[in-house]
Amino acid sequence: MTLNANWSYPTSIRFGAGRIDELAEACLSVGMKKPLLVTDRGLSDLPITERAMDILQSGGLNSAKFANVDVNPNEKNLAAGLDVFRTGGHDGVVAFGGGSGLDLAKMVAFMTRQSRPVWDFEDIEDWWTRADASVIFPIVAVPTTAGTGSEVGRASVITNSETHEKKIIYHPKVLPAVVICDPELTVGMPKFITAGTGLDAFAHCVEAFSSPHYHPMGQGIAVEGMKLVIENLPTAYKIPDDLNARAHMMSAALMGATAFQKGLGAIHALSHPIGAHYNTHHGTTNAVLMPEVLKLNAPMIKDRFDEVASYIGVSGGFAGFCDFVDAFNDGFAIPKTLSDFGVSNPDVEVLVKGALGDPSCGGNAVALTTDNLTATLCAVI
Repeated sequence: MTLNANWSYPTSIRFGAGRIDELAEACLSVGMKKPLLVTDRGLSDLPITERAMDILQSGGLNSAKFANVDVNPNEKNLAAGLDVFRTGGHDGVVAFGGGSGLDLAKMVAFMTRQSRPVWDFEDIEDWWTRADASVIFPIVAVPTTAGTGSEVGRASVITNSETHEKKIIYHPKVLPAVVICDPELTVGMPKFITAGTGLDAFAHCVEAFSSPHYHPMGQGIAVEGMKLVIENLPTAYKIPDDLNARAHMMSAALMGATAFQKGLGAIHALSHPIGAHYNTHHGTTNAVLMPEVLKLNAPMIKDRFDEVASYIGVSGGFAGFCDFVDAFNDGFAIPKTLSDFGVSNPDVEVLVKGALGDPSCGGNAVALTTDNLTATLCAVI
């Protein structure tokens, strides 16, 4: 089966192998003539990035590249990107890469002509209405990993380098106008990135499915997303050039980010401050936390996982799903604890305080408190 399609949900998505060749045309379709391609340092000089730049140039676009983006992008990266964008007279952004590059790129397009600091647009109540929506530049997103789903997200996660807090910056018009999902771009990912990003998509689906909020569309998408990860991540990990598995994982990433409009929970609430303070890989951190968060939420989520476990390919209901998650993590060499992950003697009080202030808290199945978050975190140290 050829996995090639055009979708208009939740935005315009050009999906299929080789579709990176449409990058210049996609930019032109949203009015770009001088795009700035924003990516991270690790991708900056790789062949896939050079190919993207060549496609833009061959398409008659006067493009440039910005790659001063950290693993956990911060306001310093944003300031540098804004300077390049403004100085170069760019008229749009190509967001290219994994979650870090995509998140930072979206903020460059968003913040170039805003008059307030980026923190004023945190995802709190209606703070997004403070922004001038008329001056947001167009965004074309090209994911090179299959995990965060930032390519179909209306927000970016930016770390405040002074307070070591990850902030979710939201505006509905930060959603890219066009997304190009080309599974060929993910083939060269290192195995640990394939695993970590894939498990990030899995965490999005698991937490969205677990959230008590009412969103039947998100609920259904979360179920199918979990199923796709379970069926395809092991193949993508073991056989990197299997384009079917890579394509299904790109779909799972899209689905996870679409589904978590229903809500996230304690996995992300804890993962955000851990990443901000210790610079850990986000998806891998989520995977380390998932078994204990499932235990925390068990009283509220057992029945719903009992209902879907066999459909997504897991026997034994919720208990079987918990056993599956442990084995699934082991299959990708995921650390059992944060100390195994290089996080030694973390400041539990600071991390729990950060988690309780994270917007993801509101979507958790069980109400989160200092006590239950402390216990959950201490179980994985």
